[in-house]
Amino acid sequence: MRQGASGKVVAIDHVQLAMPEGGEAEARRFYAGLLGIPEVTKPPNLAARGGCWFEQAGLKIHLGVEKEFSPARKAHPAFVVDDLFVLVARLAAAGFDATEDEPLAGFVRRYVSDPFGNRIELLQPSD
Repeated sequence: MRQGASGKVVAIDHVQLAMPEGGEAEARRFYAGLLGIPEVTKPPNLAARGGCWFEQAGLKIHLGVEKEFSPARKAHPAFVVDDLFVLVARLAAAGFDATEDEPLAGFVRRYVSDPFGNRIELLQPSD
């Protein structure tokens, strides 16, 4: 056991969302193109499974192929954004409508569904 280790969870390494087979181009358009999260190459031993990974400092979103795919409509990742309304406008122009929900103290936020119906929360700290 490492010195000072307590066995507690200390961070999230990545979030994995499911997608249907063959949806990689749509995932790239949404996650890299619209959200601005760069795609990274999957390790060769995992690439054969399909899907794609999007990563930048402090954020890793992995999309994995699920044969009997069903979107996550309640469970969701929440992404902190630097300008919510610029992103919401860009998403709307691409056909992705963002919706409001109950207020959350300290944030303005919206929800959007990715191309596969997975729920995504977008948060901007309020001033």
